[in-house]
Amino acid sequence: MKKSNIKTFEDLPYFINVQELADILGIAISSCYELMHEKDFPTVRIGKRMVVPKDKFLSWVDEHTKRGK
Repeated sequence: MKKSNIKTFEDLPYFINVQELADILGIAISSCYELMHEKDFPTVRIGKRMVVPKDKFLSWVDEHTKRGK
């Protein structure tokens, strides 16, 4: 699996595409598509393309990492 070139939160683009999301999370693209179809995942559709807003993604990560505590 390809490693992400993104090193900090500031390096994230404003809208994250499926390939970037796969690289960031270290999962397969098919798994990203499954995640992006989840009801609570912050996906935005632009035509047939799906992207994730950076700020909503960071909030989603924060929310889902607190549940385990």
